[in-house]
Amino acid sequence: MTLHKSRRTFLKAGLVGAIVLSAAGALYRLNIPKPPPGKFALDSATAAALSAIVLVILDGAIPPTPAAATQASARVCDAIAGLPLSTQKEIQDLFGLLTLGVTRRLLAGVPDQWQDAKPADVAAFLQSWRTHRIGMLQSAYAALHDLILGSWYTNEASWSAIGYPGPRKELS
Repeated sequence: MTLHKSRRTFLKAGLVGAIVLSAAGALYRLNIPKPPPGKFALDSATAAALSAIVLVILDGAIPPTPAAATQASARVCDAIAGLPLSTQKEIQDLFGLLTLGVTRRLLAGVPDQWQDAKPADVAAFLQSWRTHRIGMLQSAYAALHDLILGSWYTNEASWSAIGYPGPRKELS
């Protein structure tokens, strides 16, 4: 009898979860302006999320200022613009999930809006996705991590901070 009750409870919880996520997706699609098809668009909510994540991933490499976060975010956007349209769409969907209040709280565990997010909350979110048992969240973490660090390391201005003298003259 207990097994039957727990199975019923599990099914009800799954149904309620599916309804909540569907409603959140519908609200997102109704309230967020549509970007051009496939192209990554940096709206204010996405910019705030990206800046908060950039400041945590590049902690110690850039000053913890809004100007430094904006500059690093611009480089990330340039990197995203160089990716195939299908990948840009996936990144746009990822940021759509992260900027929607319900999914920001449930999936990322960040209680505040991104512009007010505490670095410790953002770091905890990134760590939880890095080690999550669901591979899709691990992949999303890896994408954010690689985009941010890759765009930072390819910036010639950051080379001196890591002791890289630049490419050898005979190779350029």
